[in-house]
Amino acid sequence: MSVAVVTGAGGLVGSSACRKYAREFDVVVGVDNDSRAAFFGAEASTGWAVSRLVAECPNFVHVDADIRDQEAIGKVFAEYGSDVGLIVHAAAQPSHDWAAKEPLTDFGVNAVGTMVMLEATRRWSPEAVFIFTSTNKVYGDRPNFLPLVERDTRWEVDPSHPASEQGIDESMSIDTTKHSLFGVSKAAADLMVQEYGRYFGMKTTALRAGCLTGPAHSGTELHGFLAYLMKCAATGQPYRIFGYEGKQVRDNLHSDDLVRAFSEIYRDPRCGEVYNIGGGRVSDCSMLEAIDLCERIADRRLIWSYEPTARSGDHIWWVSDTRKFQSHYPGWTLDRSVEDILRQLYAEGMERWES
Repeated sequence: MSVAVVTGAGGLVGSSACRKYAREFDVVVGVDNDSRAAFFGAEASTGWAVSRLVAECPNFVHVDADIRDQEAIGKVFAEYGSDVGLIVHAAAQPSHDWAAKEPLTDFGVNAVGTMVMLEATRRWSPEAVFIFTSTNKVYGDRPNFLPLVERDTRWEVDPSHPASEQGIDESMSIDTTKHSLFGVSKAAADLMVQEYGRYFGMKTTALRAGCLTGPAHSGTELHGFLAYLMKCAATGQPYRIFGYEGKQVRDNLHSDDLVRAFSEIYRDPRCGEVYNIGGGRVSDCSMLEAIDLCERIADRRLIWSYEPTARSGDHIWWVSDTRKFQSHYPGWTLDRSVEDILRQLYAEGMERWES
């Protein structure tokens, strides 16, 4: 019997992974206790996504458990043991701002929860492939010290700098920089994932993602850039920009494309590897540029306001250099633009937003 275990199963990445692996594994065990609703309110609940997985995937097994709970996670791994071939660890507390309100909870979920997952894997399923959805926030605000140039609608890196053409690679230091408490908790988890690979020889990979998106995203103001922005544009809900004149730049990666990256790793795993992963130059945009696209797609003006104070530790410019990942996994390619992603968000989101 082949088993995949996915944490954060009702979330953006987790639900995409569960749906794909339900077609490829005998059993998909999805761990999710809807912490997102506790973090961000009812509109962020992942309950609808879990219910849909249960209804549509007969081999999906939902486990309502907290990843910090060693006993509950141990029971999952003890039951399936060596049949577990893949672990996708996508559960997290994902917000800068929320982390500052409850630092112990943030660190517990992101760092301690990851440790619990790694130990359960090492004890019961040591040959499994373990993939961790890390974040570009492990680099803290160091990207803000690149030579940045202000344009009409966005910030850009000076063309003379290597990052200008391809984005930021894994050689950027994560030390002596302001991360936000969220960035620190994810960095701790990221390093532990690498260490279990290098120290114990386990098949672990940390993927440092930028903005992840897709129609399964329960976007809120504190997390879920494109999904929340399109929701506001489509429904008339007000939107706030925090700092940098709305010219901050992000690359955007569709959750299905990230899950395709998981599959590449599963087919040819490495031990303790780390990659920057994102939309790269294929799908980068500024806030102002994304607003313009949303207004054109939704055919209505977005109601937005501006807060001059940026979020602590936030990036002015981030574009992922994915060349290392693509050199190891040349079968992984990207072709979705920001507009392609936003059109799907609008088309598939309206039914849920209007209900």
